[in-house]
Amino acid sequence: MEVVPARARAYVACAVLGALCCVLPLPETHTPWWAVALLAAVYAGCEQAAARWRFAGTFYPVLLAGAFLLPPPAAALVPLPGALLSRVEQRPYALRRIWRAAQLVLAVWAAGRVHWALGGRDAVVGSDFPYALVPAGAAVLVFCLVLTVLDGGILALAERVPVRRAWRGLFVRSLAPVAVHGLAGLMMAVLWRSPYGPVAALLVLLPMCVSWWVFAQYHRERAAHQATIRALVQAVDIKDGYTRGHSERVGQASMMIARELGMDDQRVEVLRFAGILHDVGKLGVPTRLLRKDGPLTPEERRVIELHPEYGHEMVRGIGFLGEARAAVLHHHERLDGSGYPYGLMGSQIPESARVVAVADAFDAMTSTRSYRRARPVAAALEELERCAGAQFDPRMVTALVRALGHQGWHPAVTADEERERGREREQGEGQGLGHEREVPAPSAVGRSGVRR
Repeated sequence: MEVVPARARAYVACAVLGALCCVLPLPETHTPWWAVALLAAVYAGCEQAAARWRFAGTFYPVLLAGAFLLPPPAAALVPLPGALLSRVEQRPYALRRIWRAAQLVLAVWAAGRVHWALGGRDAVVGSDFPYALVPAGAAVLVFCLVLTVLDGGILALAERVPVRRAWRGLFVRSLAPVAVHGLAGLMMAVLWRSPYGPVAALLVLLPMCVSWWVFAQYHRERAAHQATIRALVQAVDIKDGYTRGHSERVGQASMMIARELGMDDQRVEVLRFAGILHDVGKLGVPTRLLRKDGPLTPEERRVIELHPEYGHEMVRGIGFLGEARAAVLHHHERLDGSGYPYGLMGSQIPESARVVAVADAFDAMTSTRSYRRARPVAAALEELERCAGAQFDPRMVTALVRALGHQGWHPAVTADEERERGREREQGEGQGLGHEREVPAPSAVGRSGVRR
């Protein structure tokens, strides 16, 4: 977003004008300005702590407590200092801060209006439970809806995300965490209006801050693992330059298959990692074999066929990968038992490995290599369907066909085209399904035993 399109700037300007309309005219004179200042200072402090912990997120309980306690225009002022002083990772810094401030002002104002319209202020003051949950719940829904609508719009305009994808799943993914923050905000508001006063209300934040810090630590650890994965993939790309970018595309295709099969988001992410890391074992294969121009000898083939085991050893200590480790080990197994390294058959092959096998073969066929040009997507899918049941799981092939029908595929050239034009390969070499410079066991596909 360093170069922000004009339409995105106009969108931000409209949000800023809307935010100004929310806070102007200023709230009535009986507004407890000390409460506005205290909540704004607490929220700004939480934002600074989040920046120090490098946690991506916003501490919504303070904002929602403001919506439950204050008149809507006053509540809309609470996020301003924290948003305008927040840490921003990317340029343009000022525009991002202004956008975030306007977004939060609009969301808090809308939540406050709904809460007050439903009699939430009287319910909070009188601790009228369970009725107090009704206006608070409605306010949380509106707060989440405004945020997701604005987020989707900026994604579509600034990041050029297709409109149909910009809002997909945003509200559902955001609702649960915002609802939890809303309950904490309601607890703060009730205690604030109780004889215990604001000090007791602020104590509600302590357990929330601890859990937030633990969650931040988890994300930091996960980010470290992902950085390790990226480093491994980059090392593979450097070692075998002919297949640069292949791992990321296999991860993308694996994710498409998993989603089409109806897997939950966590498992989809694991299978994406499986696709990205499936060839990491190549780091244990001599570079001269990966880059050899001529046919491989039987001994050289046996060395290359060890790469799934090498890869499994490399990733076995990364705990969050889960079943991705099995995919790294078994993605060259075949349903008829002719694959490697263990010759597993049918359901003996882990489901994750069957997903990655299809994704791997598809990208290998639709990407240009030094020894052959890319096949059209339709031809690659036809070959996958021909080999379904013998080499590939038919369910995975069907899922990929359906996913590509919805989303399409745009394969990239991964070979060094200058070297490609300077070489001529034997006719028929690389005609079967396969995976770069790897040799599958003899089957209906690739009986000639040539490298792919």
